[in-house]
Formats: sequence, C-alpha cells, structure tokens
Amino acid sequence: MWRYLAGGGAGLAAIAAGALVWANRDAAPAAVLPPQPEGVTAASDGPLPDTVPEATAKTREEKRFGRYDKDRDGRITREEYLASRRKAYAKLDTNGDGQLSFDEWAAKTTAKFTTADRDRSGSMSPAEFATTAVKRKPVRTTPCPPAATAPAGEG
Repeated sequence: MWRYLAGGGAGLAAIAAGALVWANRDAAPAAVLPPQPEGVTAASDGPLPDTVPEATAKTREEKRFGRYDKDRDGRITREEYLASRRKAYAKLDTNGDGQLSFDEWAAKTTAKFTTADRDRSGSMSPAEFATTAVKRKPVRTTPCPPAATAPAGEG
C-alpha cells in the first residue's frame, strides 16, 4: 500500500514542478552586462555591415592534404606520405630492431584475448567472446531537424 502512496506523491510533485516551470516560462532574467572599463571605446564606432563575413570552408580533402603536407609547400613527398605508417610501425616494433616479430605484430590482439579470458582458462566462452566485439556508433535513423530561424525583428 505504501508503494501506491509514494508513487502518487511523486506524481503530484512532478505535476507541481511542471506547473511552476510553465508559469515562469516568460519570466526570463534580463542579461546584466558588467560595466565597461574607463578609456575603452566600443569596437565598432560606425554602422554594422549588412552581411556577415564568411570564413573560407576547407573541404575534407583539403584538410586531409594539409595533414600530410608537413612542410606546407603544396606538395606531398613520398616521405611525408609514409610518415604516419613509419610512426605506426615504430609503435609496433617494441624492441626497436626494425623488424616485426609475430608477437609484436599481434600484441594488441594478444592483450585483447588476455583481457577477455576472465577465468584464465586459455579459451573464451561465448560470453567472454562477446566482450571482444567492436563498439560501433549507433546509426541515426531520423534526419536532423532543420535549424529554427527567428523572424526578422526578433532577437
């Protein structure tokens, strides 16, 4: 019986909170700006421009090109192109001998197996194997809503 009373009380509290929020929806506090220091004038003494200046948008390919072109000469050399691969190889070559052994190459997979094998049996059960699945981002099923724009004259 007490569960029904607690549930009813929680429902009434939620309704009361909603009513308070609804009643105060138009009473937004006015923004208070700090006083401007003496001797500082406004940034724009003249009228504002009619259009907003736009930044140049780089395409995805231009950004990718910029990541590879380390010396910013507008060309990607073979060394610049292979630099990321060399870094990845160096991370795998843990003993620094310039050659990858199978154990160095499979280190990440070996660590993943060791972590998943909770009971240290040397084999994975179906439940342990399920923990090794790649975590993927959920696919968006609905498109983004269009951006709301304020009518002219409102701010």
